[in-house]
Amino acid sequence: MNTVGLVAFALVGATKAIREEFDVFGIAVVGLVTAFAGGATRDVLVDRVPLALRSFGEIGFGMLGVALAVGLSVAFDSADEHPITLFSDAVGLAAFTTAGAIVATDAGLSGFGVVAIATINAVGGGAFADVLLDRSPFILFDDFYASCAVLGGTTYWLAATFAGTPGAAAAVCAAVTVGSRTAAVTYGWSLPTAQTLDRRARG
Repeated sequence: MNTVGLVAFALVGATKAIREEFDVFGIAVVGLVTAFAGGATRDVLVDRVPLALRSFGEIGFGMLGVALAVGLSVAFDSADEHPITLFSDAVGLAAFTTAGAIVATDAGLSGFGVVAIATINAVGGGAFADVLLDRSPFILFDDFYASCAVLGGTTYWLAATFAGTPGAAAAVCAAVTVGSRTAAVTYGWSLPTAQTLDRRARG
């Protein structure tokens, strides 16, 4: 799960940097931050050394994602909006949600802790990348995105707690996360804002 998430999110982050016309170094930095920041935050919260600092192979997977992003940008216009990138984003979100839920469960955290760590693992890298791209983290105001991780993390905790089968819980978590994210992109789902609720109340 972690490896899939690294490649997918590095690709997504790098395509965003390419769109903003960053140089090669900047593209690599944004791609790697997108891939690793969420997992590093997860590891710090469960009191362990971040995985990225313990294995050179992890950086290699991140750089593979960056290289794929560069290749996509050469082959396609608007690579950040290409179906391959959007699908990679959904897969990365599902993989990191599941990996975060597994780590949190192994650390003995509560149900809330499992869902929180799963969500942080899934969306933390994108939030850090948005800061590097000089914009507000999109998970706070746009799209149905972090909510998918919350749904997936909750599903994992419920399945692991009541069914007692971690393997099945991981599979269901990944399926719920990628399925809800794919549906959100397809149907344009978004959470309401305070302004939207006010207009509906007045209307």
